[in-house]
Amino acid sequence: MTSDLQKYDVANHLRTPEEMAAYLDAAIEKSNGDASFIAMALGDIARAKGMAELSRETGLGRESLYKALSAEGNPQLSTVLKVAKALKLQLHVKPLG
Repeated sequence: MTSDLQKYDVANHLRTPEEMAAYLDAAIEKSNGDASFIAMALGDIARAKGMAELSRETGLGRESLYKALSAEGNPQLSTVLKVAKALKLQLHVKPLG
C-alpha cells in the first residue's frame, strides 16, 4: 500500500483578512522574539495573497519579498509596514502582562 502525501502549506488556508490577522497575531505571540519566525509567517500570508500582486502594491520586487519574508529573511521595518498595509493588516502594540 502506498500513501500519497502532500506537503501542507498554510498559505492555501488563509483566505480572509481576519484569518490572516489571527495567524500573524499567533505567530508574533509564539515567536519568543524570533524575528525570522515572524517574517516567515508574514511570508505565508503574502503567498496566500499572491506575491506578484503584493509586489505591485508595495513597489518591492517579488524576489526581494520572497527573500525578506522567508525563514532566513530579516526584513526592514519599512518592508514589514508596506507589506502589512498591502495585506490590509494593522500592527498593534500592547503592554506585556
